[in-house]
Amino acid sequence: MPNTARWAATLTLTATAVCGPIAGSALAAPNAPASLYAPSALVLTTGHGQSAATATPQRAVTLNCAPGASGTHPAAADACADVRAVNGDLDALRPREGVFCTKLYDPVVVTVQGVWQGKRVDYQHTFANECVKSSYGTALFAF
Repeated sequence: MPNTARWAATLTLTATAVCGPIAGSALAAPNAPASLYAPSALVLTTGHGQSAATATPQRAVTLNCAPGASGTHPAAADACADVRAVNGDLDALRPREGVFCTKLYDPVVVTVQGVWQGKRVDYQHTFANECVKSSYGTALFAF
């Protein structure tokens, strides 16, 4: 048997041995739910500029809220609570009472994309400056 044919046979047998059990277990329960929780995973970005298309990216974090709060967001549990409070409708977020910001115009763009309780989220908002951005919610945009 030539070397090429021997290598092909070895690779085929290895792939079958490794991938066979994985594929078999995936096919064993086709109607079983993948999870008991609706997916809630978001990617948040922030940058300076007028819109997401022209903004200079500064930071991006991930936020997973089901079954528990996790991700790279520095305050994941509080951020999940912010999103939960508006039932995933980020346009419903309002600034906190008693926060005073300067009128300096240095636009900051925030985008949020992903899934909240199984529904697609695609949010973009331009705030006048960092202070105004931070006044929305308690922790969601504080990253």
